[in-house]
Amino acid sequence: MNRPAPDALAVRLAGLLAQCTLKNQRAFAELYQLTSAKLFGVALRILRRQDWAEEVLQECYVNIWNHAGDYAVQKSAPLTWMTSIVRNRSLDWLRRPRTEATGEEYDIAVEAWQDDAPGPMESLMAAAESAALARCMQQLEAKQRQSIMLAFFHGLSHSQLARHMKQPLGTVKTWVRRGLERLKGCLSPGEA
Repeated sequence: MNRPAPDALAVRLAGLLAQCTLKNQRAFAELYQLTSAKLFGVALRILRRQDWAEEVLQECYVNIWNHAGDYAVQKSAPLTWMTSIVRNRSLDWLRRPRTEATGEEYDIAVEAWQDDAPGPMESLMAAAESAALARCMQQLEAKQRQSIMLAFFHGLSHSQLARHMKQPLGTVKTWVRRGLERLKGCLSPGEA
């Protein structure tokens, strides 16, 4: 079988790989400079994420550094050999299971991001509920509205309410009970 004569780049890369087997760091740096753009493109086409492609490429160059002695010039061109390493590592990367973070580190991260303040939806709903409550409160008789406001918003008990409003206890209880019934009917019209 007649093989075409290797081009100048292939000869240079084969020489650099041979130097890498001797742990020549300058040769490795030149090898990286000559091939990284093409190999990054291979990883990026397969993985479709730049961060993953960068990580895979780094792993591949460590692999190339550690296994440069395995390259056989008679089997393939140097760039073909390196491309197959990147391709295989990229496919392995896609096959590996992605697990969610758990454990103490996850709990710490979640705790750091938690916020007890209401979100936009909760704020909107609270505003709508407040507006509805204010509208319904306006529909109550003045004594019912005052007794409910003092009882629920100021925390007065029925007996304190009776003393404050200078009314009999039974009367105040009736105002509160009837006012609450009207509020319930106003706030949930489907139940009334």
